[in-house]
Amino acid sequence: MQSSMALSIGLPAALCIIMLGLGLSLRLSDFVRVLARPWPVLVGLFCQILLLPVLCFVLVSLSNLPPAICVGMMLLAASPGGTSAALYTHLARGDVALSISLAAVTSLLSIVTLPIIANLSLLAFYGQDGAVRLELRQVLQIFAIAIVPALIGIYIHKRYPAFAERLNRPVKLLATLFLVVVVLIALVGQWRLLATWGLTVGALALAFSLTSVAVGYWVPRMLRIERGQAVALSMSISLHNAALVIALAMSEHMLNNPEMAIPPAAYGVIAYVVVGVFVWRLNRGQGAAGQDAPRAA
Repeated sequence: MQSSMALSIGLPAALCIIMLGLGLSLRLSDFVRVLARPWPVLVGLFCQILLLPVLCFVLVSLSNLPPAICVGMMLLAASPGGTSAALYTHLARGDVALSISLAAVTSLLSIVTLPIIANLSLLAFYGQDGAVRLELRQVLQIFAIAIVPALIGIYIHKRYPAFAERLNRPVKLLATLFLVVVVLIALVGQWRLLATWGLTVGALALAFSLTSVAVGYWVPRMLRIERGQAVALSMSISLHNAALVIALAMSEHMLNNPEMAIPPAAYGVIAYVVVGVFVWRLNRGQGAAGQDAPRAA
């Protein structure tokens, strides 16, 4: 099985450009505010690093799927937030700075957490341990896509604020159109895979996607985190870096098991649809209620 071009090449390249546009609406003071109030980041880390892997383990244990599929799902649950989380946060009028910050922290921590979850999953489903490591090069790629373009956009905003303001609306429209195209391309590219595994992996990926969205949004809300920050946490927690897991599973220098790449490939399609519907519901609900609106990032 080969990963979709939309996920492996087209999505990171285009998101790099869009992240530049998102940075145009951010200020360094936004990140200072996030660091000064670390509670939302800590809640996000708890949900993504501890709570989600536990819930995913329960799901796969009840599914009776092959061990490789179960390990692939666990790798997905342990993976860092995807770079597209900030884009969806922007569309849902959430705290983009918080989304980017959480993606950066989880990407860094994944150097340790992802191999640990991988080894524990191999032990649980295969009955034997194995050595797995996440290469520094892959983590640097995540930072290059998510952080560097946004920092360039912040710099442009600081030097040319009027120009950055004029670009804000066109970039948001471009982001919306691009996400529609990406979802369609991903659906076409993974259609044969989804048709083959639709009743098993597809159902499991859908259940985990819905669980991730619900945990990412409602756990922070129950802990009295404001709506805009809860939106950012939900996007970052529910949109995992599926392409990273696919690379980890298929690389001959790491797991070298293409079957483990099936769950993240299916999830990479389903999660975009689920989160897209969630964003639409959030925006529709906010427009109807006209209250509890997020603060501008």
